[in-house]
Amino acid sequence: MRKIGVIGGGAAGFFTAIQCKLHDASVQVVILEKSAKILSKVKISGGGRCNVTNVESDPIRLASKYPRGERLLKKAFREFNTTDTRDFFEQRNVPLVVQEDGCVFPQSQNSQSIIDCFTKTCQQLDITIRLNQQIQEIQQTESGFVLQVNGETESFDKLIICTGGSPKLSGLKWLEELGQPVITPYPSLFTFNMPQNPICKLMGIVVENALVRIPGTKLLAKGPLLITHWGMSGPAILVLSAWGARILAEKEYTFECSVNWTGEVNEELIRQKLTQIQSNNLDKKVVKYGQFGLSSRLWEFIVLKSEINPEKTWRTLSKKEFNRLVNNLLNDTYSVTGKTTFKEEFVTAGGVDLGYINFKTMESKTIPNLYFAGEILDIDGITGGFNFQAAWTTAFLAAKGATA
Repeated sequence: MRKIGVIGGGAAGFFTAIQCKLHDASVQVVILEKSAKILSKVKISGGGRCNVTNVESDPIRLASKYPRGERLLKKAFREFNTTDTRDFFEQRNVPLVVQEDGCVFPQSQNSQSIIDCFTKTCQQLDITIRLNQQIQEIQQTESGFVLQVNGETESFDKLIICTGGSPKLSGLKWLEELGQPVITPYPSLFTFNMPQNPICKLMGIVVENALVRIPGTKLLAKGPLLITHWGMSGPAILVLSAWGARILAEKEYTFECSVNWTGEVNEELIRQKLTQIQSNNLDKKVVKYGQFGLSSRLWEFIVLKSEINPEKTWRTLSKKEFNRLVNNLLNDTYSVTGKTTFKEEFVTAGGVDLGYINFKTMESKTIPNLYFAGEILDIDGITGGFNFQAAWTTAFLAAKGATA
């Protein structure tokens, strides 16, 4: 009987183990988790609701959501995509719901539904789950691998690595020592810190259609922006951080961030709208009433930042003041110093170099019988269930490859 070891008891690890048994019921599958807990990231993901995937199923459009891994995922998603993910859970009595933004959650709105599904399925398929498994050494043999686990020797025909992303290169050294090339990891999906900036006093305000860019780069993102007590967050910021993970790391997270609060790129159109607002409110104070869909507090902040006296009326607004207001609506610049990641929910760019992976099987090109799935790979997506989907897809391919 062939014996497959799955290293890592997270989302990718469990899905890989299950898929191994679904592809070949005769194999023996053992999950080795170094900690005392399983599926800890699944538990907290999506605020405890677990955004398991996204409604987008077209392979090309789906792959476009990944700053790293897009080219290879186009083909991979033809093998296993979001529709397959939804079928997997719903066939195991986990009904799902689709939000307006395309994110897919369990109907229970509780990540425990996903955890229970995995553990129950593992029990049904006779998959062994072992916790507190400290792997001291991995030795390659002609027929597979010999592991030193908690001081004891154990043999496996094949290994599938599903240990998740590492925030530091030191966490990948063991793979380099095995002979597997890796790429230095950088954080992805992080928020921007703006220490002591007055904008932070507006914490809690959301702008639904902001346009955010990093001057001097091609980085640009559009979507909801959340002002926090430490700076800026929300989908627009997180998407920008994902696409700019390496660029912003090289800048040591000290850079300028420009916000277009209106989401409109045509300056002339904004000038026309502002002129119309002015003509309709000549004797009213400029600082009063939010415009362009902005809250009254944010509008007041932008007006005062434009050096417009709070008593000034639209009738007495000078051309210079008008121009400053337009500039701050379209090109409001902030200094970013540092980032904030979401503790256990961190996502990394970097990991196992995809150039050394057979993406049809997820097998290493340098180490036979060694496979990879999930965030350990140099693959990461934007928010919206895309990182989990990459885990499910690569797990499916790794399981298929390892059981072939």
